[in-house]
Amino acid sequence: MTDAGTQPMKLMCGNANRPLAKAIADYLDAPLSNVEIQTFADGEVFVRIDENMRGEDVFIIQSTSKPANDHLMELLIMMDALSRASAARITAVIPYFGYARQDRKTGGRTPITAKLVANLIAKAGADRVLTVDLHAGQIQGFFDIPTDNLFATPVTEQDIRRNYNTEDLMIVSPDVGGVVRARALAQRLGADIAIVDKRRPRAGVAEVMNIIGEVEGRRCIIYDDIIDSGGTLCNAAVALKEHGAAEVSAYITHGVLSGKAVERIRDSVLKELVVTDSIDATGKAGGKIRAIPIAPLLGEAIRRIANDESVSKLFD
Repeated sequence: MTDAGTQPMKLMCGNANRPLAKAIADYLDAPLSNVEIQTFADGEVFVRIDENMRGEDVFIIQSTSKPANDHLMELLIMMDALSRASAARITAVIPYFGYARQDRKTGGRTPITAKLVANLIAKAGADRVLTVDLHAGQIQGFFDIPTDNLFATPVTEQDIRRNYNTEDLMIVSPDVGGVVRARALAQRLGADIAIVDKRRPRAGVAEVMNIIGEVEGRRCIIYDDIIDSGGTLCNAAVALKEHGAAEVSAYITHGVLSGKAVERIRDSVLKELVVTDSIDATGKAGGKIRAIPIAPLLGEAIRRIANDESVSKLFD
Protein backbone atom coordinates (compact mmCIF):
# COMPACT_ATOMS: atom_id res chain seq x y z
CA MET A 1 0.00 0.00 0.00
CA THR A 2 1.02 3.61 -0.44
CA ASP A 3 0.63 4.29 3.27
CA ALA A 4 1.53 2.10 6.21
CA GLY A 5 -1.83 2.87 7.83
CA THR A 6 -3.98 1.90 4.85
CA GLN A 7 -6.71 -0.53 5.82
CA PRO A 8 -7.11 -3.83 3.92
CA MET A 9 -9.25 -3.64 0.79
CA LYS A 10 -10.12 -5.59 -2.31
CA LEU A 11 -10.00 -4.08 -5.79
CA MET A 12 -11.73 -5.46 -8.85
CA CYS A 13 -12.87 -4.27 -12.25
CA GLY A 14 -15.02 -5.16 -15.22
CA ASN A 15 -14.16 -4.80 -18.89
CA ALA A 16 -14.80 -1.07 -19.24
CA ASN A 17 -11.32 0.30 -18.48
CA ARG A 18 -8.81 -2.29 -17.34
CA PRO A 19 -5.75 -0.03 -17.94
CA LEU A 20 -7.12 2.53 -15.49
CA ALA A 21 -8.01 -0.16 -12.94
CA LYS A 22 -4.49 -1.59 -13.20
CA ALA A 23 -2.99 1.90 -12.73
CA ILE A 24 -5.11 2.45 -9.61
CA ALA A 25 -4.05 -0.94 -8.27
CA ASP A 26 -0.41 -0.05 -8.89
CA TYR A 27 -0.85 3.27 -7.06
CA LEU A 28 -2.34 1.47 -4.06
CA ASP A 29 0.12 -1.44 -4.32
CA ALA A 30 -2.88 -3.77 -4.16
CA PRO A 31 -3.64 -6.51 -6.70
CA LEU A 32 -6.83 -6.69 -8.72
CA SER A 33 -8.98 -9.59 -7.53
CA ASN A 34 -9.75 -12.39 -9.95
CA VAL A 35 -13.15 -11.97 -11.57
CA GLU A 36 -14.45 -14.15 -14.38
CA ILE A 37 -16.80 -12.30 -16.75
CA GLN A 38 -18.45 -14.17 -19.60
CA THR A 39 -21.10 -13.26 -22.14
CA PHE A 40 -23.51 -15.95 -23.27
CA ALA A 41 -24.48 -16.29 -26.92
CA ASP A 42 -27.66 -14.28 -26.35
CA GLY A 43 -25.73 -11.40 -24.73
CA GLU A 44 -26.40 -12.23 -21.08
CA VAL A 45 -23.54 -11.38 -18.70
CA PHE A 46 -22.23 -13.95 -16.22
CA VAL A 47 -19.86 -13.09 -13.37
CA ARG A 48 -17.97 -15.32 -10.95
CA ILE A 49 -15.62 -13.94 -8.28
CA ASP A 50 -12.76 -16.34 -7.69
CA GLU A 51 -11.72 -15.11 -4.22
CA ASN A 52 -13.26 -15.08 -0.76
CA MET A 53 -15.02 -11.73 -0.20
CA ARG A 54 -16.68 -12.34 3.15
CA GLY A 55 -16.22 -9.31 5.40
CA GLU A 56 -14.08 -7.44 2.84
CA ASP A 57 -14.07 -3.74 1.92
CA VAL A 58 -14.43 -3.97 -1.87
CA PHE A 59 -13.98 -1.32 -4.57
CA ILE A 60 -15.29 -2.09 -8.08
CA ILE A 61 -13.70 0.10 -10.78
CA GLN A 62 -16.03 0.32 -13.78
CA SER A 63 -16.93 3.23 -16.05
CA THR A 64 -20.29 2.92 -17.79
CA SER A 65 -18.82 3.88 -21.14
CA LYS A 66 -19.54 2.36 -24.57
CA PRO A 67 -21.11 -0.19 -24.73
CA ALA A 68 -22.86 1.54 -21.85
CA ASN A 69 -25.53 -1.07 -21.19
CA ASP A 70 -23.06 -3.98 -21.17
CA HIS A 71 -20.70 -2.21 -18.78
CA LEU A 72 -23.56 -1.11 -16.54
CA MET A 73 -24.85 -4.69 -16.33
CA GLU A 74 -21.34 -5.95 -15.50
CA LEU A 75 -21.20 -3.46 -12.63
CA LEU A 76 -24.65 -4.38 -11.30
CA ILE A 77 -24.01 -8.12 -11.52
CA MET A 78 -20.60 -7.84 -9.82
CA MET A 79 -22.21 -5.93 -6.94
CA ASP A 80 -24.96 -8.53 -6.64
CA ALA A 81 -22.35 -11.29 -6.53
CA LEU A 82 -20.44 -9.45 -3.81
CA SER A 83 -23.59 -8.89 -1.75
CA ARG A 84 -24.36 -12.59 -1.92
CA ALA A 85 -20.71 -13.32 -0.99
CA SER A 86 -21.17 -11.29 2.24
CA ALA A 87 -18.79 -8.43 1.44
CA ALA A 88 -18.75 -5.95 4.32
CA ARG A 89 -18.83 -2.81 2.13
CA ILE A 90 -19.12 -2.31 -1.63
CA THR A 91 -17.97 0.93 -3.27
CA ALA A 92 -18.80 1.45 -6.93
CA VAL A 93 -15.92 3.45 -8.42
CA ILE A 94 -17.42 4.88 -11.62
CA PRO A 95 -14.87 7.24 -13.21
CA TYR A 96 -17.33 8.03 -16.01
CA PHE A 97 -21.00 7.88 -15.01
CA GLY A 98 -23.03 7.17 -18.15
CA TYR A 99 -26.62 8.32 -18.62
CA ALA A 100 -25.65 11.50 -16.73
CA ARG A 101 -26.92 13.72 -19.54
CA GLN A 102 -30.45 12.45 -18.93
CA ASP A 103 -30.65 14.29 -15.62
CA ARG A 104 -34.05 16.02 -16.01
CA LYS A 105 -37.29 15.80 -17.93
CA THR A 106 -36.79 17.49 -21.28
CA GLY A 107 -40.41 17.13 -22.36
CA GLY A 108 -43.58 15.22 -21.76
CA ARG A 109 -43.33 11.46 -21.19
CA THR A 110 -39.51 11.46 -20.98
CA PRO A 111 -37.43 9.70 -18.30
CA ILE A 112 -34.86 10.90 -15.80
CA THR A 113 -32.51 8.05 -16.56
CA ALA A 114 -29.67 9.28 -14.35
CA LYS A 115 -31.96 8.77 -11.34
CA LEU A 116 -33.01 5.34 -12.60
CA VAL A 117 -29.38 4.23 -12.92
CA ALA A 118 -28.59 5.64 -9.45
CA ASN A 119 -31.45 3.55 -8.05
CA LEU A 120 -30.21 0.43 -9.85
CA ILE A 121 -26.70 0.85 -8.46
CA ALA A 122 -27.96 1.23 -4.89
CA LYS A 123 -30.43 -1.64 -5.24
CA ALA A 124 -27.73 -3.94 -6.65
CA GLY A 125 -25.78 -3.63 -3.40
CA ALA A 126 -23.52 -0.56 -3.53
CA ASP A 127 -22.91 1.03 -0.12
CA ARG A 128 -21.29 4.13 -1.63
CA VAL A 129 -20.28 5.59 -4.99
CA LEU A 130 -17.10 7.33 -6.13
CA THR A 131 -17.17 9.16 -9.45
CA VAL A 132 -15.47 12.00 -11.34
CA ASP A 133 -16.96 15.20 -12.75
CA LEU A 134 -20.65 14.39 -12.90
CA HIS A 135 -22.31 16.13 -15.84
CA ALA A 136 -24.62 17.95 -13.44
CA GLY A 137 -24.02 18.46 -9.74
CA GLN A 138 -27.57 17.53 -8.76
CA ILE A 139 -26.96 13.92 -9.86
CA GLN A 140 -25.01 13.46 -6.63
CA GLY A 141 -28.36 13.90 -4.87
CA PHE A 142 -29.99 11.22 -7.01
CA PHE A 143 -28.16 8.59 -4.97
CA ASP A 144 -29.63 7.47 -1.66
CA ILE A 145 -26.18 6.29 -0.55
CA PRO A 146 -23.00 8.32 0.17
CA THR A 147 -21.56 9.61 -3.11
CA ASP A 148 -18.23 11.35 -3.64
CA ASN A 149 -17.95 13.41 -6.83
CA LEU A 150 -14.26 14.08 -7.49
CA PHE A 151 -13.10 16.95 -9.68
CA ALA A 152 -10.47 16.58 -12.37
CA THR A 153 -9.57 20.27 -12.01
CA PRO A 154 -6.34 19.71 -10.00
CA VAL A 155 -5.11 17.16 -12.56
CA THR A 156 -5.98 19.55 -15.39
CA GLU A 157 -4.28 22.48 -13.66
CA GLN A 158 -1.04 20.54 -13.21
CA ASP A 159 -0.95 19.53 -16.87
CA ILE A 160 -1.69 23.07 -18.08
CA ARG A 161 1.10 24.50 -15.91
CA ARG A 162 3.52 21.95 -17.34
CA ASN A 163 2.61 22.63 -20.96
CA TYR A 164 1.42 26.24 -21.21
CA ASN A 165 2.56 29.70 -20.26
CA THR A 166 -0.25 30.87 -17.99
CA GLU A 167 0.33 34.59 -18.52
CA ASP A 168 -1.93 35.00 -21.56
CA LEU A 169 -4.32 32.10 -21.05
CA MET A 170 -8.08 32.43 -21.31
CA ILE A 171 -10.22 29.62 -19.90
CA VAL A 172 -13.38 29.21 -21.95
CA SER A 173 -16.67 27.62 -20.94
CA PRO A 174 -18.36 26.06 -24.00
CA ASP A 175 -21.79 27.06 -22.66
CA VAL A 176 -23.43 28.96 -19.82
CA GLY A 177 -23.99 25.75 -17.85
CA GLY A 178 -20.25 25.11 -17.58
CA VAL A 179 -19.29 28.51 -16.17
CA VAL A 180 -18.81 27.26 -12.60
CA ARG A 181 -16.42 24.53 -13.76
CA ALA A 182 -14.46 26.92 -15.99
CA ARG A 183 -14.26 29.60 -13.31
CA ALA A 184 -12.86 27.10 -10.78
CA LEU A 185 -10.01 26.24 -13.16
CA ALA A 186 -9.42 29.88 -14.09
CA GLN A 187 -9.12 30.87 -10.44
CA ARG A 188 -6.54 28.15 -9.78
CA LEU A 189 -4.52 29.37 -12.76
CA GLY A 190 -5.05 33.09 -12.19
CA ALA A 191 -6.52 33.32 -15.70
CA ASP A 192 -9.45 35.17 -17.23
CA ILE A 193 -12.66 33.48 -18.34
CA ALA A 194 -14.79 33.67 -21.48
CA ILE A 195 -18.09 32.01 -22.38
CA VAL A 196 -19.37 30.60 -25.66
CA ASP A 197 -23.02 31.54 -26.14
CA LYS A 198 -24.54 28.97 -28.48
CA ARG A 199 -27.98 28.29 -29.87
CA ARG A 200 -29.19 24.77 -30.64
CA PRO A 201 -31.78 25.03 -33.44
CA ARG A 202 -32.63 21.31 -33.25
CA ALA A 203 -31.51 18.21 -31.37
CA GLY A 204 -27.93 17.20 -32.08
CA VAL A 205 -27.03 20.48 -33.82
CA ALA A 206 -25.09 23.23 -32.04
CA GLU A 207 -24.66 26.66 -33.62
CA VAL A 208 -22.23 29.07 -32.02
CA MET A 209 -23.61 32.61 -31.95
CA ASN A 210 -21.45 34.79 -29.74
CA ILE A 211 -18.35 34.94 -27.53
CA ILE A 212 -18.70 36.64 -24.15
CA GLY A 213 -15.27 38.00 -23.23
CA GLU A 214 -12.29 39.50 -25.03
CA VAL A 215 -10.33 36.64 -26.58
CA GLU A 216 -8.36 38.49 -29.25
CA GLY A 217 -4.69 37.57 -29.09
CA ARG A 218 -5.26 35.14 -26.21
CA ARG A 219 -4.39 31.46 -26.03
CA CYS A 220 -7.75 29.90 -25.20
CA ILE A 221 -8.40 26.62 -23.41
CA ILE A 222 -11.94 25.25 -23.61
CA TYR A 223 -12.77 23.34 -20.43
CA ASP A 224 -15.70 20.93 -20.17
CA ASP A 225 -16.74 17.59 -18.67
CA ILE A 226 -17.75 15.54 -21.74
CA ILE A 227 -16.87 15.42 -25.42
CA ASP A 228 -19.11 13.11 -27.41
CA SER A 229 -19.28 13.67 -31.17
CA GLY A 230 -17.04 16.74 -30.98
CA GLY A 231 -19.28 18.99 -33.05
CA THR A 232 -19.97 21.55 -30.34
CA LEU A 233 -16.29 21.74 -29.35
CA CYS A 234 -15.08 22.20 -32.93
CA ASN A 235 -17.70 24.90 -33.60
CA ALA A 236 -16.65 26.72 -30.43
CA ALA A 237 -13.00 26.57 -31.50
CA VAL A 238 -13.87 28.08 -34.89
CA ALA A 239 -15.82 30.88 -33.22
CA LEU A 240 -12.91 31.68 -30.90
CA LYS A 241 -10.49 31.83 -33.82
CA GLU A 242 -12.88 34.08 -35.73
CA HIS A 243 -12.90 36.42 -32.72
CA GLY A 244 -9.11 36.68 -32.82
CA ALA A 245 -7.88 33.93 -30.47
CA ALA A 246 -4.20 33.20 -31.09
CA GLU A 247 -4.73 29.46 -30.55
CA VAL A 248 -7.37 27.16 -29.11
CA SER A 249 -6.90 23.97 -27.11
CA ALA A 250 -9.37 21.93 -25.08
CA TYR A 251 -9.29 20.00 -21.82
CA ILE A 252 -12.22 17.62 -21.37
CA THR A 253 -12.60 15.17 -18.48
CA HIS A 254 -14.48 12.38 -20.24
CA GLY A 255 -13.50 11.56 -23.81
CA VAL A 256 -16.53 9.68 -25.11
CA LEU A 257 -15.41 10.45 -28.70
CA SER A 258 -18.21 8.64 -30.49
CA GLY A 259 -18.78 8.34 -34.22
CA LYS A 260 -16.36 10.44 -36.28
CA ALA A 261 -15.20 12.54 -33.32
CA VAL A 262 -11.52 11.56 -33.68
CA GLU A 263 -11.48 12.57 -37.35
CA ARG A 264 -13.40 15.75 -36.55
CA ILE A 265 -10.81 16.74 -33.94
CA ARG A 266 -7.96 15.89 -36.31
CA ASP A 267 -9.36 18.19 -39.00
CA SER A 268 -10.33 21.01 -36.60
CA VAL A 269 -8.58 24.29 -35.75
CA LEU A 270 -7.79 22.93 -32.28
CA LYS A 271 -4.13 22.80 -31.31
CA GLU A 272 -4.81 19.77 -29.12
CA LEU A 273 -7.50 17.97 -27.15
CA VAL A 274 -6.54 16.64 -23.72
CA VAL A 275 -8.80 14.11 -22.01
CA THR A 276 -8.40 12.05 -18.85
CA ASP A 277 -8.31 8.27 -18.98
CA SER A 278 -11.68 7.94 -17.19
CA ILE A 279 -12.72 6.23 -20.45
CA ASP A 280 -10.24 3.87 -22.09
CA ALA A 281 -8.55 5.98 -24.78
CA THR A 282 -6.83 3.01 -26.45
CA GLY A 283 -6.89 3.58 -30.20
CA LYS A 284 -8.03 7.19 -29.87
CA ALA A 285 -5.05 8.97 -28.32
CA GLY A 286 -2.44 10.25 -30.72
CA GLY A 287 -2.22 13.12 -33.13
CA LYS A 288 -4.10 16.04 -31.59
CA ILE A 289 -5.60 13.89 -28.81
CA ARG A 290 -3.67 13.29 -25.61
CA ALA A 291 -4.75 11.45 -22.44
CA ILE A 292 -3.66 12.31 -18.90
CA PRO A 293 -3.93 9.89 -15.95
CA ILE A 294 -6.40 10.18 -13.09
CA ALA A 295 -5.31 6.97 -11.33
CA PRO A 296 -3.47 8.91 -8.55
CA LEU A 297 -6.59 11.00 -7.88
CA LEU A 298 -8.90 7.98 -7.74
CA GLY A 299 -6.34 5.87 -5.90
CA GLU A 300 -5.90 8.46 -3.17
CA ALA A 301 -9.67 8.85 -2.83
CA ILE A 302 -10.04 5.06 -2.50
CA ARG A 303 -7.30 4.98 0.13
CA ARG A 304 -9.03 7.74 2.09
CA ILE A 305 -12.40 5.98 1.93
CA ALA A 306 -10.84 2.71 3.11
CA ASN A 307 -9.26 4.59 6.03
CA ASP A 308 -12.41 6.61 6.82
CA GLU A 309 -10.53 9.83 6.06
CA SER A 310 -11.80 13.01 4.42
CA VAL A 311 -12.07 12.92 0.62
CA SER A 312 -12.92 16.62 0.27
CA LYS A 313 -9.48 17.58 1.63
CA LEU A 314 -8.04 16.42 -1.70
CA PHE A 315 -9.35 19.69 -3.14
CA ASP A 316 -8.47 22.13 -0.33
